[in-house]
Amino acid sequence: MTTEWLYFGTDRPGGTVSATEWKSFADEVVTPRFPKGLSVWPAAGQWQSNAGPIVRESSYVLNIVHGASALDQQAMQEIVDSYKKRFQQEAVMRVLGPVCVGF
Repeated sequence: MTTEWLYFGTDRPGGTVSATEWKSFADEVVTPRFPKGLSVWPAAGQWQSNAGPIVRESSYVLNIVHGASALDQQAMQEIVDSYKKRFQQEAVMRVLGPVCVGF
């Protein structure tokens, strides 16, 4: 299987992504693509923007363990693309790797 972590910054032009907006995004975009389960938690992050300065902002980390199919990869990319469009984000960091899973 594959594990992926997505890092979503919350600063955006004109304000920040609120907890209510994040929940709506997760309910409308993430959960329908991965209804079997996921984990999400708030974080404090930093990154260097294309403009150069280091940006510190609140963020959310999403972790999903899924199969390695092209459909799962496409679903993850759709989540990234949707967040960037909805909240005017320059980037969403995506980290993935193989994992052995047992229950």
